[in-house]
Amino acid sequence: MSPFIRIIFLTVFLICAGSLVYAVYLQLVKNLLPCPLCVAQRLSYWVIGLTAIVAVAHNPRSLGRRLYSGVMMIAALLGGVVATRHSWLVRYPDSFECGISSEEKFLNSLPIARWWPTMFEANGDCSESSWEFMSLTIPDWSAILFILMAILSGYALLVRQR
Repeated sequence: MSPFIRIIFLTVFLICAGSLVYAVYLQLVKNLLPCPLCVAQRLSYWVIGLTAIVAVAHNPRSLGRRLYSGVMMIAALLGGVVATRHSWLVRYPDSFECGISSEEKFLNSLPIARWWPTMFEANGDCSESSWEFMSLTIPDWSAILFILMAILSGYALLVRQR
């Protein structure tokens, strides 16, 4: 794997790690509880980040690079769909009930939610938005990051190496 592709994987890992650290900061310091859609996005960040750091450590050849890139791209696209849906719900809160829902019950029953409840337990309201930066909400920024990671993963997937 070329050094440039390793830098892409490392960059994707750092985006995921930074996003997850900031999410926990917002939860613990700013008291913003994660909703089911937030937790689903956190799961996507974890899958992408772990795949990226394993790819950096493994330093695979063509087939491995494509496999890691494909997993990252699929997880980024799924995370982007969830983040886009979440952004829509923030703007149109009457269109969907996201309080104690079947999604919340399902996510909170997963072993990972019991193992690390600070990171993976859903307790918030999906339509609540008290944080903004440059007129964009948390799910807006998350969607942008997922799109960026999907592009980087797609590049790593499709690039031909010499």
